[in-house]
Amino acid sequence: MPISSRREFLRTAALSSAAAPFIPSLFETATAAPKPAPLSQVRLAYIGVGARGRSHVRQGLLRDDVVITAICDPDPEAISRTSAMIEKAGKKAPATYTKGGEDFLNMLKRDDIDGVVIATPWEWHVPMAVATMKAGKYAGVEVSATVTLKESWDLVNTFEKTGSHCMILENVCYRRDVLAVLNMIRQGMFGEMLYAHCGYQHDLRNIKFNDGKSLSGVGAEFGEKAYSEARWRTQHSVDRNGDLYPTHGLGPVAHWLNINRGNRFTHLTSTATKARGLHKYVVDKGGKDHPNAKVNFKLGDIVTTVVECANGENIVIMHDTNSPRPYSLGFRAQGTQGIWMDDGKTIYLEGVSPKPHEWESFDSYQEKYDHPLWKQHGKTAQSGGHGGIDFFVMRAFIESIKAQTAPPIDVYDAAVWSAISPLSEQSIAQGSKPIEIPDFTRGKWKTNRPIFGLNEVY
Repeated sequence: MPISSRREFLRTAALSSAAAPFIPSLFETATAAPKPAPLSQVRLAYIGVGARGRSHVRQGLLRDDVVITAICDPDPEAISRTSAMIEKAGKKAPATYTKGGEDFLNMLKRDDIDGVVIATPWEWHVPMAVATMKAGKYAGVEVSATVTLKESWDLVNTFEKTGSHCMILENVCYRRDVLAVLNMIRQGMFGEMLYAHCGYQHDLRNIKFNDGKSLSGVGAEFGEKAYSEARWRTQHSVDRNGDLYPTHGLGPVAHWLNINRGNRFTHLTSTATKARGLHKYVVDKGGKDHPNAKVNFKLGDIVTTVVECANGENIVIMHDTNSPRPYSLGFRAQGTQGIWMDDGKTIYLEGVSPKPHEWESFDSYQEKYDHPLWKQHGKTAQSGGHGGIDFFVMRAFIESIKAQTAPPIDVYDAAVWSAISPLSEQSIAQGSKPIEIPDFTRGKWKTNRPIFGLNEVY
């Protein structure tokens, strides 16, 4: 069933927009206003309180400077579980908005909300983020922020018209090892950067299919009969062929290479293998006569994208979610002086490593070049999910609201990182043709200075 014909179901069952050609609006940057006074307390609302949304709520409940004023989700079970979490934490019950997929618009009319965390199916990210910015509130949107190229421009144009900030909640940017590598890059340990490798290599077959009863992923169902992300995410694998989820790998790499701040992506090429993994999984779990065994999945099992940067670096991004494999984001940072590899946690620095042409463990470098954020907040971060990185990404969003300043990962990052998806689809559809990557900053990348990990309150 194509996404467009499932719009009504997605509105009510899982919280859609289709790609379309466009010409971006040329909004001028909003007139600078006097900087508001810092806030001592942040009032947060949440749109989408399923499994991912509740993990963000959990981070808010751990902070004394956060008040949760409202939650929104059309799923009564999600609202009930989240309300119980908040009550158990001894906090005041929030207002709840449950009347269909667009009840968030009523929530946004409230004047007791400073920031909104959006953790919903991808098709809803931009409509909700745009509405949040138009309401004069900070938007924190889960990854990927956009689905279409037009949506990336919509985010940028709305920010430039309203002055309201939007942060993509890319938690991997705060992973301890990639931050240490960033620290080393900024200290010149790798020399001049040449190349980076990254991706999302994660067996999601048990997320894309299940029996509708749990997150465990038993069975071969997706869509209306399934549970959680299988209700909406799998349909993208039916309808689209490209890198559907680039930001976990690309976000950290973009900071390594100063993208949007002294550098930018210029163009990409993408290729995809044949699609076999999801069909095989359905047959293995449900049998060759299962109705979903007749579904034609468009997404190639392994998608490879090559990005070129204005300063001459290349990036390879892998997307592999339909294969039996261990999890890996496949990070690699390489410069004129050496190389670091995520898989195996190894490093080689010419003139520094003990033996020429031999890898050494990254452990001692991790300790020596640990980023100031982890040195300062590492113990507290242990309460956060995904090894602590959820703590840091929510902290960045909340501290930005408190300081009434731009977030360290901004709307231009959200736009260009997410745009890799539709651009990779275009390249594959045109026989791996090079596709130009728009400059969402409209030239400001030439003068913007790096801020990530530098302007954050330590």
